[in-house]
Amino acid sequence: MAAEAEGCIEQRLTRAAQQAVEALAGANLTVVTAESCTGGLIAGVLSCAPRAGQCLQGAFVAYSKLQKQLALGISAELLQRRGSVNRAVALQMAEGALQRSGAQIALSVTGVLGPDADEDGNPAGLVYLAVAQRAQRAVVVEECITRGSPDEVRRRVVLRALELLRGAAA
Repeated sequence: MAAEAEGCIEQRLTRAAQQAVEALAGANLTVVTAESCTGGLIAGVLSCAPRAGQCLQGAFVAYSKLQKQLALGISAELLQRRGSVNRAVALQMAEGALQRSGAQIALSVTGVLGPDADEDGNPAGLVYLAVAQRAQRAVVVEECITRGSPDEVRRRVVLRALELLRGAAA
């Protein structure tokens, strides 16, 4: 039964990635990801979809606070004051990825997969996603709280991120 459920989520991720890539490519938009807790999985899933080369610019994988500062320009003061799992950091990650790439859309994710809380006391399953668009200066920041094993949380977050990307391209 677990293998069947695993196959089902894999199919959903594959389908969601294909839909996101079709929407992005159809709208002639490019995307870059800035990923923390997903460790590059969003970009990895997108890269497997047909036509990904037309829209996927790349990914920043910034797992630690220091790497968020160095790679994406996240404020050290913000990270020290509020930690790395909050709306402001998700937004700065997306904006930093846009500034450091040629993409028109940036999607970021920061959160706690679990099974335990992070060093700042954020509970397992708390995740923030942000989508920033260069052209419209439109920004979406979403809080997502989900339960399950770290792998289940990761996959649900990736699925939601792909849905957000598809919506941003529409």
